[in-house]
Amino acid sequence: MRELLQESLALWRRDAVNGGNVADALCLPPFDRTCTPSEQAAHEIYLDRLLNTVEAELRDLPHTRSERCSARNRVTRAFTDFSKSCLDFDDAHLELLLNDGFSAVATQLARQARQFDPGVSASDIFQASRNAWTACGLQVLLGRDMRLTPSIFAYSMLYPYTDNYLDDSAVSRSAKLAFSERFRARLDGDEVAPFNDREATIWRLVELIEDQYARADWPEVYVSLIGIHRAQENSVRLLRSGSSSADADVLKLSFEKGGASVLPDAYLVAGSLSPEEAQFAFDWGVLLQLADDLQDLQQDLREGIVTIFTQAAGRVSLGARLDALTSHTLNFGHRVMRGMNRMPSNHPARPGAAAKHKSLTEMIRMSCSLLLIWSAGESAKLYTADYLAELETHSPFRFAPLGEKRQKLARWAGPLARLFESFLEDEEDEPASLLLASSLMPRF
Repeated sequence: MRELLQESLALWRRDAVNGGNVADALCLPPFDRTCTPSEQAAHEIYLDRLLNTVEAELRDLPHTRSERCSARNRVTRAFTDFSKSCLDFDDAHLELLLNDGFSAVATQLARQARQFDPGVSASDIFQASRNAWTACGLQVLLGRDMRLTPSIFAYSMLYPYTDNYLDDSAVSRSAKLAFSERFRARLDGDEVAPFNDREATIWRLVELIEDQYARADWPEVYVSLIGIHRAQENSVRLLRSGSSSADADVLKLSFEKGGASVLPDAYLVAGSLSPEEAQFAFDWGVLLQLADDLQDLQQDLREGIVTIFTQAAGRVSLGARLDALTSHTLNFGHRVMRGMNRMPSNHPARPGAAAKHKSLTEMIRMSCSLLLIWSAGESAKLYTADYLAELETHSPFRFAPLGEKRQKLARWAGPLARLFESFLEDEEDEPASLLLASSLMPRF
């Protein structure tokens, strides 16, 4: 993984943000679209319709199968209208989202999660679904059929469980360190007895991976799993360690954690990867980590979490702004996205594979750019007005209305979970449209 990290850092350093020409550093990459204020206002009507539709369902939860079917159809129609009118999705994009692709994966994961652990929360299922979608996106990019395999399910569920344990304030630091050591040993193939029921659940997930990928035959799978565990340990140890965080290579730690989180997805899809495939998976993980860090900037500042964006925000009082760093990140993302088209695939072509690949790459490019743009708009005080105005022209919506809707959405977590639970009551119900809608909404 060291070589992948160095290549990704080299890709980042191609921009002259630090020490080069300032004008070049602020230069934005080419975007697929530019919107006028009148176009944005028209898009916001469809956004309001989608949000109002979901809010109406939250106020009057369905109780019967027919009511749930009607609610699902209403949300799906509003989501379809929104996606076509605001995001320029066509029928091929929506087919991949709503029918045989991501929707089916989300529904299957939700069902399996409840069978695996009846007490798993809706928020944990949401978190696991986002990783499963990344892995299933890689299936398409690598020429496979999109499906939820046992190992993708297991890896997607591992980190809600481990994150919850490591974030639990009732668990002592020494207990967390001891768990981390046992978990590392278990990932490495050691026979480690689980210390409690929580560990027994986590160990069962590791077994699901072992059942699909024998350690002797697929060693790179387990190297990648050890890699993400090591990266998370390093990140937690250094970036939350008070004065020592000032000496940490925050950029390197962020790249290591992000790249190492998606690399196992690719190995769990294919078992083994070409150098080009491994590099793209790693770079995509880095980009997702940077996007998350910018999206979480305000919360990280409050909690004292160190990222490259909180470091830059700390220099704003000295006259610096986040303009150059954000342009740097957007340009980095543009180069990473080009890597999707360079991935070699030696797998037999499947019916419709080329069309799915095209639709998926378009959606991934759009979502990565918009997440960065919207996140910058959320931290407007850290940017110059001219730069923010330029970014806003590449958003389907104006930043101010989006800020108003975020406050509204923040109150939806509980009701949305209850609506989701109502769809899980019957095995023939489809909760996936709610998962898809909720996966987009937090980015607003």
